[in-house]
Amino acid sequence: MDQALFQYSLRMGDTALILSHRLSEWTGRGPALEEDLAMTNVALDLLGQARLWLSLAGELEGAERDEDQLAYLRDAPQYRNYLLVERDNGHYGNTVARQFLFDVWHYLLLQALCTSTNERIASIAEKSIKEVSYHVRRSSDILVRLGDGTAESHARMQDAVNDAWRFCGELFVDDDITVALAGQGVAPRHAGLWQAWVEHVNLVLTEATLVMPDPHEATHPAHAGGMHGRHTEALGYLLAEMQHLQRSYPGASW
Repeated sequence: MDQALFQYSLRMGDTALILSHRLSEWTGRGPALEEDLAMTNVALDLLGQARLWLSLAGELEGAERDEDQLAYLRDAPQYRNYLLVERDNGHYGNTVARQFLFDVWHYLLLQALCTSTNERIASIAEKSIKEVSYHVRRSSDILVRLGDGTAESHARMQDAVNDAWRFCGELFVDDDITVALAGQGVAPRHAGLWQAWVEHVNLVLTEATLVMPDPHEATHPAHAGGMHGRHTEALGYLLAEMQHLQRSYPGASW
């Protein structure tokens, strides 16, 4: 088994899956009908992408675990998602800030993965990037409207960006897995995405009349570890809800 490729597929699949579940928590509770539907659609897009990545991980592992078993029958330390996506939704501004910062990174990464030397990786990236292009436009638009809105919405969006910012540095950390895959041309070094991400994020924040936090505040090691199975307390509660049906009725199907 290609251990590096298996672990990378898990990271991508788990990250999409957990963020999809977080966004689905807004279904029926959005601040407006249009936003409710849009957030649900983004959650469905990410769920579809999670299926592609976890199916690939199951094939690479060769242990007869399919996408459902990987999604619903693992415990928190076995998940490899980034900490940013498992955080509680907070108020709507918190969710928008998290989504915007993630979307920009996700788009840049998929853009690089489209040229992967691994045909399966390139195929998943090409299928996903059209959806993520829309995600970036949508979250940027909402962030600008909220940031450049009333004094209260401006202040709450600035706080939301500052709060999510601490967890962004992990998205750009390279380890043995990304270094090995970068050497094969399978995936880019994530640190190489940092400059383009900062420039794009700063451009949108400026339009939203918001101030970009100090980049150094995004890199504290206390806010990293998800890709190695070290998670916050929030993931346990999320999994308890997400896995309840499959854990209660193993093998259940529609």
